[in-house]
Amino acid sequence: MRDPLYRWPSAARFGRTVPKTKFYEHASIGSTIKDRFVSDVRRITWAYKLAESTINLPGSVEVPEIQVFEIGAKEEDVADGVLAAIDKAVRTPIIFEISRGEGSNGTIRMVAAHKQLGTGAPKLGPYLSTSWQPAPGDRTPLPAAIDLTTMYTALLQPLTPVAPRAGESVSKIVSRLTTVQSLEREITALERKLRNEPQLNRKVELRRILKTKQAMLVDLTSPTPSPATGNTN
Repeated sequence: MRDPLYRWPSAARFGRTVPKTKFYEHASIGSTIKDRFVSDVRRITWAYKLAESTINLPGSVEVPEIQVFEIGAKEEDVADGVLAAIDKAVRTPIIFEISRGEGSNGTIRMVAAHKQLGTGAPKLGPYLSTSWQPAPGDRTPLPAAIDLTTMYTALLQPLTPVAPRAGESVSKIVSRLTTVQSLEREITALERKLRNEPQLNRKVELRRILKTKQAMLVDLTSPTPSPATGNTN
């Protein structure tokens, strides 16, 4: 099944081009990220505003609105650091669509980080993405939702590489994904150590640790946790 690209409601169309310098002014970013704005980004469009006034779904403290930003890439892609700078400058959650190429040869991907709003600066999770899709392709209607919070959850869930569990919130899915990514790094390091370890007794111990970590990874990526670790999410 192809990753979804959504057909955003015409009533939510905002269509405002935003100069890159606006994000230099409103985000504390270093010279490296500024350089990536210059090298990666051709155009930034604040394309849609999903709000009660535009799509008749009530917002909440956690998700007052959802913005859709279209970013035209100069070359092959746009760095996550650029997306993070935009995310930090706009307080409400953002769904990004990054496009590259032109016309029938163009491709596009949807990417977002789970944004948690609080009293301080918004907290961003890791960036999650669809695969690249043909830009002229068909789009999917927005998922059914009773409010903007459930809409945001539904928009993010297809981006996560781990299967959602019954009743699991997006923040818990993202937390589980962060643990999965950490475990994957540990497993890779253990496999490397095992290949290079000359001592038999140490190899035995490394294999034991590796098998434990691999079992944890299988459980964390399963749609249903095992009874022994049912509280991991």
